[in-house]
Amino acid sequence: MLNVVVFGSGRGSNFKAVLDAILDGSIPLARISLVISNNASAGILDIARSHTIPALHISQKQFETETAFVAALLETLRSHGTDLVVLAGYMKRLPPPVVHAYRNRIINIHPALLPRFGGHGMYGLHVHAAVLAAQETVSGATVHLVDEEYDRGPTLLQRTVPVLPDDTPETLAARVLLVEHRLLPEAVRLFSEGRVDINGNVMHIRSLQE
Repeated sequence: MLNVVVFGSGRGSNFKAVLDAILDGSIPLARISLVISNNASAGILDIARSHTIPALHISQKQFETETAFVAALLETLRSHGTDLVVLAGYMKRLPPPVVHAYRNRIINIHPALLPRFGGHGMYGLHVHAAVLAAQETVSGATVHLVDEEYDRGPTLLQRTVPVLPDDTPETLAARVLLVEHRLLPEAVRLFSEGRVDINGNVMHIRSLQE
């Protein structure tokens, strides 16, 4: 059974998509053992608690030093037997020691087709506004492995959506979000089935026949 810890900062819709897939049997080999948010009032914590999933508010502001913050994160992840970390709308960069400890076991969902429209400052409606400003005809969502830089790790899954002539950042965001809600559960399922093989920076998804 894959123990999944989810990090999020907001309302938690991508977390809910993964949770629903686990509850309906679409991801039978995984469970969410913990939800962590840097925001004490985040909706993602409420969703977790309503399903009796442990939910913690952990923010660097709670600690005197970054070293103490990192130590608390690592101990929390260790104590919950973490196999996979899922960033589902987490608005903070994970500290490098956490990335190092869980190398190739941290994934993030990004609302654009990486490597375009990623990096520092590219989150939420900023991403979709940039896509429209560039007059793109296609956008989408990406699930990727997390490394020490924003949105730079190897791509695991991508799916596209059309950009319509009358789109606003809000309407494009809504269309991309529907794709995110399918893509992130699919990525968790692949990990839970042992079908993600990483060699260096090359990622391969094994077929069921391999």
